[in-house]
Amino acid sequence: MIRRLWAAFIAVLALTVLAQFAVEMHPHFAIERLFAFNALYGFLACAALILVAKALGLLLKRKDDYYDD
Repeated sequence: MIRRLWAAFIAVLALTVLAQFAVEMHPHFAIERLFAFNALYGFLACAALILVAKALGLLLKRKDDYYDD
């Protein structure tokens, strides 16, 4: 079941990237002309958010006995 969900997820992602051939793009910047730029940008933004959240967790972490008397 999980393997089918992953396969469906990957298929939808591939179709989304391949849809770029059918849709006329109107890039504002030169880098936006790259193939699959939106997918790459989204992935890198998500990865950056995860890294920032991990760093914030390390910064805000308290000891286990923080609330003890």
